[in-house]
Amino acid sequence: MRERWRVGVVCALLAALVTGCSSASGSDTGEGRLGGKASASSTSSASTQPSGYGTVFLGVDECSSFGTTSFTEVPCTSERAAARVIARYDGEVSDGPGCPAITDFVLHISAQGSSGGVGDGVIPKGYACMRNLEPPHPGDPGGGGGPRTIVGDCVYSSGSGQVRETACDGSGQRKPQYMVVKAVLRRASCPASTALYVQLGGEQPVGCARPV
Repeated sequence: MRERWRVGVVCALLAALVTGCSSASGSDTGEGRLGGKASASSTSSASTQPSGYGTVFLGVDECSSFGTTSFTEVPCTSERAAARVIARYDGEVSDGPGCPAITDFVLHISAQGSSGGVGDGVIPKGYACMRNLEPPHPGDPGGGGGPRTIVGDCVYSSGSGQVRETACDGSGQRKPQYMVVKAVLRRASCPASTALYVQLGGEQPVGCARPV
């Protein structure tokens, strides 16, 4: 008989409410900054308990359900399936690869030991990059959320040099003030119309944003 694994979520938020947060600057002093860890509003901390629809808990292409207090691995054909794993990594988000640009939200998975509590964890500590099976997709360009800021996203100033993502179509709680129109290696490569610089990470870490 197959065991089942369940993810207990400390911070369970619907992906539609997920927002990214970054620091930014409109001057040429210092880099705009996007935190290495996704903000609390864009991640879900999870612990694991007995299951298994595959050799890896919440492996790539496996699905989870949404719940008010937990996410459970379910078959992707299930009526309860709500999001699919598009990438899965062991370790901490801050130490591992970034999630794909279209990630809607991130599940942090705690290590789970054997039933007797002896030996190495059956499931290693890691994180799953999730994509909703149906819209909305906050991780899409202009969607207003997701763990990463990407080209096509819109942001607004939240004070103290910080900016947060919001939907470009104005459907979010805050209206957009800037749109990231280009990702470049250095600020000098941004268009002349650039009014804000946001650190995106990756091979082209500088986001060039203009007023909207």
